[in-house]
Amino acid sequence: MNRRVLLIEPNYKNKYPPMGLMKIATYYRRCKDDVRFYKGDLRTFAAQLLCEEFYKEIGENSLAKHFSKLVDFIRIGRYSILDTIPDFHDSANEELLKVYRHRYKNGNFPQFDVVGITTLFTFYWKQTVDTINYAKKFCAQDGKMLVGGIAATILPEFIYDETGIRPYVGLLDQPGALDEGNTDIIDELPLDYSILEEIDYKYPAQNAYFGYMTRGCPRNCEFCAVKILEPEYKNYIGIQNQIRYIDEHFGPQKDLYLMDNNVFASKCFNKIIDEINACGFGKGASFLPPNEYEVAIKNLQANYNPGAYIRKIIGIYDQIAKKLPEDEAGDFYLRREADGLLYVSSATAEHILDFDDIARPLYSKYFPKKRTARYIDFNQGLDARLVTAAKMEKLSEINIRPLRIAFDHYEQRDIYVEAVRKAAEYHITDLSNYLLYNFEDKPEELYYRMRINVDLCEELGVTIYSFPMKYHPISDPEYFRNRDYIGKHWNRKFIRSVQAVLNSTKGKIGRGVDFFEEAFGRDVDEFKKILWMPETFIVYRRVYDADLRERLADRYTGRTAHDCDLANEWWEKFSRLPPEKAEKAKEIIALNKFKDGDFVCNDQDVLDILSYYRITRDDAER
Repeated sequence: MNRRVLLIEPNYKNKYPPMGLMKIATYYRRCKDDVRFYKGDLRTFAAQLLCEEFYKEIGENSLAKHFSKLVDFIRIGRYSILDTIPDFHDSANEELLKVYRHRYKNGNFPQFDVVGITTLFTFYWKQTVDTINYAKKFCAQDGKMLVGGIAATILPEFIYDETGIRPYVGLLDQPGALDEGNTDIIDELPLDYSILEEIDYKYPAQNAYFGYMTRGCPRNCEFCAVKILEPEYKNYIGIQNQIRYIDEHFGPQKDLYLMDNNVFASKCFNKIIDEINACGFGKGASFLPPNEYEVAIKNLQANYNPGAYIRKIIGIYDQIAKKLPEDEAGDFYLRREADGLLYVSSATAEHILDFDDIARPLYSKYFPKKRTARYIDFNQGLDARLVTAAKMEKLSEINIRPLRIAFDHYEQRDIYVEAVRKAAEYHITDLSNYLLYNFEDKPEELYYRMRINVDLCEELGVTIYSFPMKYHPISDPEYFRNRDYIGKHWNRKFIRSVQAVLNSTKGKIGRGVDFFEEAFGRDVDEFKKILWMPETFIVYRRVYDADLRERLADRYTGRTAHDCDLANEWWEKFSRLPPEKAEKAKEIIALNKFKDGDFVCNDQDVLDILSYYRITRDDAER
């Protein structure tokens, strides 16, 4: 008997789809099991599953357009919801729906033989643990709960203590990992992209192949978890067959994201680049998007995850309807209605395939495909210490954008700068990196690294986008549940000040000296001034800083009645404090708490300084 499998990603925001679950979905489909994926509010999902059972039991399509209302009733139980459904009150359907509402209240949910939950970073700890504990309600009495991923591998005992589930630690890189006797190596299976069609959440990174061509890293950096997650370095993992499989089943993808942690360390580096080139990502590569309608129809014909592709096709019909002229749109609507194809809950694969002669030409007409550039991205970054002219020349053979070169430590500045120069020498001009801070670095070292990137852009004519990334010890019992860690050279105010600037720059630093100097200061002394500056003054510097307005008068000519010079007034007083008073002020400011009762101070000079920190953003916007 085929198993019912439920795969869950907790409802946090994340950029990349869950590769582990996508491989596990492929595995279970190969076992002929029924696989379902969900990311979102599990309480809503439980109500949706019950509503689906309700629909099957009543066996009619007349309520299809009211599916979301019926889900809401099952979850909330408010009878006013049913008042908007014609002829529903006092019907047999209403009485049956009450049974499903009662099941929901009692946690009597549809059951699955396997429930698998992935875990990401540990600062999503509460959300992850709550998801695991709630997901138990979907697991059959003799079923199997699977928990794996990053947090599960780093902190398995804590997962067990808080959920009672013993997680799977590490990679699924051995035969029989999930079923004894099965020879599939799950970590090497292609991704099942169909599960992404089952959910509303849209990952920022999409329309791409995701994979690895190496695993692990020979380095042993203290701040990095790779040595735990991927302890063995693998020099080469072929990706060509996986890409071929994805093309055949889900259509070609535009970009290639490789999650390798140190591809420059591979003895097979040239082989890896040659394979990437052969997969269609050579210099100047372009891409013609596949026909999404045809991909969905093909999978419906093959009965491959029909629920996902029914949902996909109904969405495509809705897109077509928006493009049609009014008279054609009316006819299209009536034809869909006649075949029960207005709503996912009433649609069937059979009716969709019968409707193909109508929908296919309309999709081709209104959604023509245009060729566009395609890129390869080694997303985890490349090791500047391993850069050579030969490797950079080889790298220039593929359409890499951006080239990410790690710049975690200021002490490595000469190595880093030389790596960027080598990239520019071989015409790789779009670069990016994360700048680790709040580890063992000093605040000024973050400034120097940002400044180096800005200056290299000017000197070499390249573009470098820098993303400062706050260090957090994800396995420390004191901190893995929160984001409260403060490095030994940092304090809470400095962290908040950097974040306030980054909020204005959308989290990144790009080209442009003027832009950088306005955001972070003209030199390290001005940067330190910004670190101590009241947050409202940082965010609204053009309002509160007359020197800045004068300096940038040619760029910012608009003035308002609110413009003043409180920022420099604060700084003048702050700078004049005697050493003992300055130390007391800094001790309080470093905690970044300025409400009544947050601190004890009787010194009027210090209290005067602290009054500036109580000016709020609302004050600036009045």
